[in-house]
Amino acid sequence: MNLIKLLVFDCDGVIFDSKLANIHFYNYILKRVERTPLTSKEIEFIHMHSVDECIEYLLRDFPEKLKFAKEIQKETSYQMFFKYIKPERGLKKFLKWAKNYFYLAICTNRTTSTLPLLEYFNLRDFFDYIMTASKIPKNNPLALTTIIEHFSLDFSSVLYIGDSEVDKNLCEKCNVKMVAFKNPNLKTHFFVKNYKELRELIEKMFNFEPLKKDIFF
Repeated sequence: MNLIKLLVFDCDGVIFDSKLANIHFYNYILKRVERTPLTSKEIEFIHMHSVDECIEYLLRDFPEKLKFAKEIQKETSYQMFFKYIKPERGLKKFLKWAKNYFYLAICTNRTTSTLPLLEYFNLRDFFDYIMTASKIPKNNPLALTTIIEHFSLDFSSVLYIGDSEVDKNLCEKCNVKMVAFKNPNLKTHFFVKNYKELRELIEKMFNFEPLKKDIFF
């Protein structure tokens, strides 16, 4: 069994159930530019991609509206939609346990809303490193490799928890083990339905030890 030292979490769909908030956010923009609401296919897309990718995808058939949509997005505070977001069940209990044994990081396609969202739910202090799409989007392997190199760890000591094809592709490019969270359709190394099962999986499948954390800047 491998010795695991770092857990990397996707944000939407793993830390937070934010699908409803994302639907409200993008429908708000579409209404402002006088485009029809999200389709079911578009809802799945916005849950996995960065805001720039989403805006461009949603306005793919309306290039004349794209600039206006991006302006609306930049002036609209995502905090207006925090009330539609819920942390995943069992998250905080898991993090309180995990922080004793692992470095904890986030790799997300969220941008400027990431830190305010973590602070809103009092979760910021659990994480040692946060990579957002404002720095490097997840379609670039550097998003994950930068995190790993920050802690000077071997890639075999990393476990990524994600829920989308974007996460899967990232892990495959970086040769990092992945747990599919609440998405049984992803063909990854492991699958769990919740944080209780995630802890059970880690305890059963991996070696880990109490972690004396250094201070990283």
